[in-house]
Amino acid sequence: MISADHRMIQESVRDFARAEVDPIASELDNQAAEIPMPLIRKMAELGYFGLIFPAEYGGSGLDTLSMALVTEELSRAWLSVGSVMTRMIITGSLIHANGTEEQKRLWLPKICSGEMLAAAAFTEPDVGSDAAGVKTRAVRQGDKYVVNGEKAWCTFANRAHVLCTLVRTNPDRPKHKGLSMLLIEKEPGDGFDPPRLSGSPIPTIGYKGMNSYNVAFDNYEVPAENLLGGEEGKGFYQLMATYEYARIQTAARAVGVAQAALDAAIQYAKEREQFGKPIAEFQIIRHKLAHAATEIEAARQLTHYACQMKDTGKRCDLEAGMAKAFAAEMAERVTSECLQVFGGYGYSREYPAQRYWRDARVFRIFEGTSEIQYEVIAKRLLAD
Repeated sequence: MISADHRMIQESVRDFARAEVDPIASELDNQAAEIPMPLIRKMAELGYFGLIFPAEYGGSGLDTLSMALVTEELSRAWLSVGSVMTRMIITGSLIHANGTEEQKRLWLPKICSGEMLAAAAFTEPDVGSDAAGVKTRAVRQGDKYVVNGEKAWCTFANRAHVLCTLVRTNPDRPKHKGLSMLLIEKEPGDGFDPPRLSGSPIPTIGYKGMNSYNVAFDNYEVPAENLLGGEEGKGFYQLMATYEYARIQTAARAVGVAQAALDAAIQYAKEREQFGKPIAEFQIIRHKLAHAATEIEAARQLTHYACQMKDTGKRCDLEAGMAKAFAAEMAERVTSECLQVFGGYGYSREYPAQRYWRDARVFRIFEGTSEIQYEVIAKRLLAD
């Protein structure tokens, strides 16, 4: 249920997105350019990065639904802008839920304020859905860890001050029990820190504005105090619990992109004339729009329900998985059908329909593929 306060948050973010993001999104996407740093700083000043974290750590202390509403509105303008939040939410949630009190007080205020930007380094070239198969090695040597290995699909890694990194600290323990989470600091910039830390961008068909990187660690030293929670062997469990927030937020991103595609298709259908009348008067077009609107609202309500379940404090991987899987597949269908409304112009960069379609395809892949979501859902159903 969206309260008056929620509605006020939603409208304020919508105004910000229309004023600051809409005018630049398509041009920057066409140029494959990154989100301007002044825009990221404005988002930080407005409190978007610390929405769900307690005030004592620099956050706003808002609920999960507030996070979803902000995410949807930002993603409606440009997926990449809505996704900047994801980096801070994943790392911040890991620290808030699992960090020592000293780590929380050191890291969270900087993440909430945007003083410290974050990126996640979980996936590896040979390790995607099988998170327990991580090979990147961190060896304790006195008061530091020495890290060696490669990570893949580290989105925003060049601009980040910290890489929240899943590493193997004990190769002798069973796969998932030998993993730990390290907060690896770095200087922001495209140069990284070769040869100890190098990064190369991965070309993608969509999701512009933030580059994804392959990152390699070569005897990179990390203070031992940066071990999340101060105890080895907890990394896998820490990560799995945090995926609830990540998947809810991804569902909200998908809803935002699909809504943007529908908005554009409705406007175009009213303006475009064929056979002497607007194409909005043809039943086939009207039904495309009606189906899209229905699917979007279904995904939105499923996402809001997952938010509600998250805020109960109980396990909600079932609800988060359902919301993510449904919204991801919905976004692909809806953006494709909305592009169809534009006809040939939908395939042109002159209109944003192709941007929404290209961006939407990533939802079924990142933050856990659709296939993984269905496994999560099935396990819970069969266990119950």
